[in-house]
Amino acid sequence: MPSSTSAPTELPKPPKLDLDEFVATALSATPAELHPFFESFGKLHTRKLWHQLTLKLYEFFDHPLSRPFRVNVFEQFVRDFESKLNQLKLVEMGTKVSKEIDNPQSQLLFLTSILSRIDAETSQEAYVLLLANIAYAKLVYGDLEGTKTDMDTAWKTLDRLEGVDTAVNASYYKVAADYYKAKAEYAPYYKHSLLYLACVDVATDLTSEERLLRAHDLGISAFLGDTIYNFGELLMHPILDALDNTQYDWIKKLLFTFNEGNIGKFEALAPLFPQEPILEENYPFLRQKICLMALIESVFKRNANDRTMSFQTIAEETRLPVDEVEHLIMKALSLKLIRGSLDQVDQKARITWVQPRVLSRAQIGELATRLGAWIDKLGSVEQRMTPHVSAAA
Repeated sequence: MPSSTSAPTELPKPPKLDLDEFVATALSATPAELHPFFESFGKLHTRKLWHQLTLKLYEFFDHPLSRPFRVNVFEQFVRDFESKLNQLKLVEMGTKVSKEIDNPQSQLLFLTSILSRIDAETSQEAYVLLLANIAYAKLVYGDLEGTKTDMDTAWKTLDRLEGVDTAVNASYYKVAADYYKAKAEYAPYYKHSLLYLACVDVATDLTSEERLLRAHDLGISAFLGDTIYNFGELLMHPILDALDNTQYDWIKKLLFTFNEGNIGKFEALAPLFPQEPILEENYPFLRQKICLMALIESVFKRNANDRTMSFQTIAEETRLPVDEVEHLIMKALSLKLIRGSLDQVDQKARITWVQPRVLSRAQIGELATRLGAWIDKLGSVEQRMTPHVSAAA
């Protein structure tokens, strides 16, 4: 199967539309509930009211009884005047209709045929939306190379557009996330999946099953992503509510445990790892990650003038032997989680910077407490200085 959309994929052009014959045939072949649509199609087409006809077509394609007739209506009716329609609306209708085609190869042919009739320069959003849907069809079909080719082509256009329709962004980020899931590339999946969720209404655009699967996969990718050491953005996202009272609710608890760098809770949850074999297989990595998270959290909690830590202190907070602390700090430095220096003679680490983080509500509360203490301290200094300033005046 070809892996790019450049191969000839044009469907045969249907015969020229005979409007009266189309409407009459439709009225005899469809349920009575759909007849008002076809009567409206005839009137609006005759009057060349393309915008109103587009809205009526949207209503038709959303009607549950229209499903068996969607492909024929698109191919025999819409295709006759598609150049007169808003091309983004045309593509949205086309991608919806394509979901009624069960055969993956036929679905791909249907979509690539539409793509061949879209001007990539004058209808850039429509082009990206359609290309992203073609990439997704290829992903379902198992053509990972073709998926990546179309993703890259779509991104070249999307990256230079401004004010893009959210449906276009959502379509791209969804296929990108699912592509990286298929490749088991956890950090890119995590990034693109969160971007996808930022483009949709989680409560209405995703089914309960989709919410549960997305939340589960985000959790696993957060644990196994080798560059992900801050879970704050995910922890505050409503998608995680999908895990509540399910067989995966312990994954949500584990996410909060990592974000807190709480090794005790990590060890308490570890017996559940066999429920997710991939976590059990990667236990050594997860153990090192929770130690790094504990180190980051320990540094974060300290005042800026109190970030010189002995190896012994770090060993206690990460539950590591003292002779493994140096390696842990070097790992944190190499991942750019912290900046600073090591004093191997005195066995101390001087931390000058910790990676900026998206804070959980609990961490924000702790920061507010520290800020309040700093303000109180500043107020006491001001009170001590006031008599001296007054005397000098």
